[in-house]
Amino acid sequence: MSNESPVSLPRLKLAVWKFASCDGCQLSLLDCEEALLGLAARIDIAHFPEATSRSAPGPYDVSLVEGSITTERDQKRIQRIREQSRLLVAIGACATSGGVQALKNFFPQGDFVRVVYPKPEEIDTLSTSTPIAQHVKVDYELRGCPVGKHQLLALLASIAAGLNPRQSTGSVCQDCKRAGYPCVMVSASEPCLGPATQTGCGAICPRFGRGCYGCFGPMDSSRPLAMAQTLQDLGLSARQRHDLFQSFNAASAPFRLAVQSDDA
Repeated sequence: MSNESPVSLPRLKLAVWKFASCDGCQLSLLDCEEALLGLAARIDIAHFPEATSRSAPGPYDVSLVEGSITTERDQKRIQRIREQSRLLVAIGACATSGGVQALKNFFPQGDFVRVVYPKPEEIDTLSTSTPIAQHVKVDYELRGCPVGKHQLLALLASIAAGLNPRQSTGSVCQDCKRAGYPCVMVSASEPCLGPATQTGCGAICPRFGRGCYGCFGPMDSSRPLAMAQTLQDLGLSARQRHDLFQSFNAASAPFRLAVQSDDA
């Protein structure tokens, strides 16, 4: 028997940052509750305004970033965060694809500002909402709207153990097959983005007889044009197909292509 003592890994210095978003992904982290406490011996939460007023300066081992970039100020801020973070993780649809607010990318900026704000001349914003990876190097992406707490825990536990986190692959359809859920498109002619959407949610919508609406974004090998044709074969109008694709991940390239093919 070896007399060597186990290697003691240093505690991770963790920071959590918010950009344009609803805070839902940060709340998913807080929702980990006791499971998060189980990692307390391995993680030092140095900056997390949603949870504590304590804030320690960087550098940080891991930065979790929620939200999209919508202002020039945030363009500069994400650069500073990247400079002081060993690993940067984009969490949720806003951070990974621009979020629902990226719908503004497809329309004249002034139209929205004039409708929403009583003094549009005071609003200083970019004409687009863009994902974090469009501005800085991102080491890992966790999808979802909001991100699943099991994803966050698995990622943090892997990094704390000195391992490379495993990323979800495949489609929601594969989750349905593994769990034995009936295909809602086949059994109920229910529109469903499951064949084109990345796994990770556990197929929660098909489990309850509802079609997937793509909150985890397109899988890497998705076929958006084939998906659009399938939805058309189910009787959906162009407007209905657009509504499915133009939601949480409207600015993602595959879902954007599906809409543009109808407009062509």
